[in-house]
Amino acid sequence: MTSTTSTGPAAATGTARRVGRMLRPTAKALPEHGRAHNRSMVLAHLFHVGPSSRADLARSTGLTRVTVSGLVSELIGEGLVEELGIRAEGKVGKPATLVGMRTEAYQVVAVDLTDDLRLHGAVMSLDGAVVARRSVPLDGQTGEPAVELLDALCRDLLDAAQRPVIGVGIASPGVIDPAGVVVQAPNRGWYGLPLAERLTASLGVPVHVANDANTRALAEFTYGDASGKGTIVVTVGQGVGAGIVVDGALVLGRHHAAGEIGHVTVVDGTVPGQVPAPCACGRAGCLETVLSVPALRLAVAGDPQESDAHLASVGRLLGIALAPVVSALDLADVLLSGPPELLDGPLRESALATLRARTMPVIGDGLALRMGSLDEDGTLAGATVLVLSGQLGVT
Repeated sequence: MTSTTSTGPAAATGTARRVGRMLRPTAKALPEHGRAHNRSMVLAHLFHVGPSSRADLARSTGLTRVTVSGLVSELIGEGLVEELGIRAEGKVGKPATLVGMRTEAYQVVAVDLTDDLRLHGAVMSLDGAVVARRSVPLDGQTGEPAVELLDALCRDLLDAAQRPVIGVGIASPGVIDPAGVVVQAPNRGWYGLPLAERLTASLGVPVHVANDANTRALAEFTYGDASGKGTIVVTVGQGVGAGIVVDGALVLGRHHAAGEIGHVTVVDGTVPGQVPAPCACGRAGCLETVLSVPALRLAVAGDPQESDAHLASVGRLLGIALAPVVSALDLADVLLSGPPELLDGPLRESALATLRARTMPVIGDGLALRMGSLDEDGTLAGATVLVLSGQLGVT
C-alpha cells in the first residue's frame, strides 16, 4: 500500500475550526438514558461555549448544581474535563472555578471516501484541525477489496495518532442507515454492507459511518456558517449528493436516503439534443451524469464561451431538481461544495435564477445560493462530528 504522509503542525490546514451551533436532538431522552443525556449536555456546553463554572453549566443545562458537580467530577476522572483555575471577576463572594473540555487530549480518525481515485484520511483534533494525513490509491477496487483497503488505511491512521483515539468517523457515498450499514453505494460496489460493525470489530475502536453529503452538512453546521433554519448542502465530486439540516436537525428520511438528488432523472431524452447518459445506479439521465466533477470537466474542456453556456445549462438542471425540495421545506439557503472553478460562476448563477423562477416569491426572493464556507477538509471535519456525536453526545 502506497501512501502520502504529513504530520505535525505543518500538516494542519489552518488552526482549529470555529465551533458553531449544536444540532437539535431528534429523539426524546428516555429515563434510562437520563444520565448519558445530562452528561452530553455538559460536554456540549463546554465544547461550544468554552471554559465555564459549575454554576454556568447548571444555568445552561437546567440541571441542579449537585447533578452538575457529580457529572463534572466524573468527567474529570475520565480525563475529558479539567479544572482551569479561578475566574477573575469583581463579584462579591467566593470566586468560581472554571472547568474546560480537554479537546487537545484526544483525537479522532476521519476518512473521506468521496474520491473515486484515492481514499483520504486524517488524524483530527476534537476541534476539527488536521494533525496528520494519509491517502491511498483505490486503483479501481470496489466491493470487498475496497473494504480491505479502507481497513488498512484506518490502521495506518490509528498508528499515526499522537493521543488516545475516541473513534473513527467515515464519510461514504451512498445510502447509509443509522447503524452504519451501507444500504447501497453503487460507485463502491457495496450493498447491505455492515461497515461500521465490521470495522469496529477489526480495529478495536468505535466506528461511525454516514453519508458523505450528510457529514459535510454536519461540518457546515457545526464549524461553518450554515443556517440552522433550513439549509441544503449539495456536494459535487465523483458523484452528487446533498445533506439537509432543518430547524437544527439533520433530515434522514424514511429509507435514510434524504438528499439523494444525484439520482433524480433530469435528462429524459424528450428535449431535442439531450441524450441521457448511463449512470452507475443502472438508470440513465440522472443529475449525477451531468453535474459530477468528471462530467463537468469533460464538458468544459473546449471553447470557454461554449463551456460557460454548458455550465449554465447544468445549473438550470440543478435548479429544476432543487426547486421542489426548497419549496417543500422552505429552505433558507443552498450551499455548494465542490471545485469553485466549476461551480462558482455560470452554474451557480443559473441554478439560483432557476430556483427563484420556479418557487414562490416568498421562498425564492430571499433564498441564498453560495459556495460552502469550509475548505476541502470539510468532509473530514464532518466525519469528526460523527465521532463527537456518537461517542460524547456532542454535535
